[in-house]
Amino acid sequence: MSLVRLTIKGISYSHTQNGAYALILNEVDGERKLPIVIGAFEAQAIAIAIEKDLTPPRPLTHDLFKTFCDRYQIVVKQVIIHKLVDGVFFSSIICERDGVEEIIDGRTSDAISLALRFDAPIFTYKNILDKAGIYLQEQEIADQTDEDEDDDETLNEAIDEFLNIVPDEKDNEFSKFTLQELNDMLEMAILNEDYEKAARLRDEISKRNL
Repeated sequence: MSLVRLTIKGISYSHTQNGAYALILNEVDGERKLPIVIGAFEAQAIAIAIEKDLTPPRPLTHDLFKTFCDRYQIVVKQVIIHKLVDGVFFSSIICERDGVEEIIDGRTSDAISLALRFDAPIFTYKNILDKAGIYLQEQEIADQTDEDEDDDETLNEAIDEFLNIVPDEKDNEFSKFTLQELNDMLEMAILNEDYEKAARLRDEISKRNL
């Protein structure tokens, strides 16, 4: 079976349903997106790895594992999402030490958290992407006036349907706060180890500073 390389597009979250998150993976050489349902803690672990300039006051579990691997010269070479059963994705973590390769089974959210910390590539099999991928038809994209914005909107609607999430009625949860308040909230989110919220706050602060 042929492998398809994936990249991380981001994390989709809902204000109306607590704990509903989807990690969105992009097909590198195609238009399909692969949504993977993850929990709040897993979303935080991935968000802090994506936002590399967010430094937690204490190491997260995946950061501790990375330090452990570095100390004993273990390298995560790649992650393969190899199976989909009843909506649950299964992944293999390909590791290497002293030229010896080992394959370790792991939850997909944990595997991807480690892949981010090791800068390791993420793959899945074509049949899994055929089964679970969200595909944007080329004609739909070609007919859109603003390709990028409408593409994102179409994707978000598909993800909401995937998660069975009611679209959020609020345009921006942080729009009413000042820049100073946002920075204060960011500091508090980091102290509370709420890294997924911290990542959203950083996005809002970055937009204000443009």
